[in-house]
Amino acid sequence: MENTLEKTATATFISPADMLAHWQGHRNLTRRVIAAFPEKELFEFSIGGMRTFSAIVQELLALGAPGLRQIAMETNEKLNEDIKEANSKENILRLWDESTAEITQLWSKIPAERFNEKIVAFGQYEGTVWSTILYYIDNEIHHRGQGYVYLRALNIEPPFFWER
Repeated sequence: MENTLEKTATATFISPADMLAHWQGHRNLTRRVIAAFPEKELFEFSIGGMRTFSAIVQELLALGAPGLRQIAMETNEKLNEDIKEANSKENILRLWDESTAEITQLWSKIPAERFNEKIVAFGQYEGTVWSTILYYIDNEIHHRGQGYVYLRALNIEPPFFWER
């Protein structure tokens, strides 16, 4: 018996434009979570040994645009989560906005046929273009959840997760 999934594997489930809109919706929500933090707590508050939310956001900044840059430009760079400029809430929000704009700009440089191509992100993470991008999105969602926990512990109402 033939596997019908194999027969339809090349069918498009979501267009590249819709995928970008989905990711940008998540980035918009994560930005609102960052903005909800008081400055001091963004850099100092943690629970149970987890990193501060500013450190978590540095990871997200290190993955999103740099990772997509590697895909779009077919380059390789090391993962760098130590972003010196991320030293104030204002700077983090600026870096987030710049990163989001870069993602939009880079996205147009990735032809749809490349999404199934095998890559090695940051010289160490094997996958396809689409699975790597989904990892970036999933990782952001996971860490945004940590931000929600922090905000609730600080008695701050986080943004509604469905308002992307």
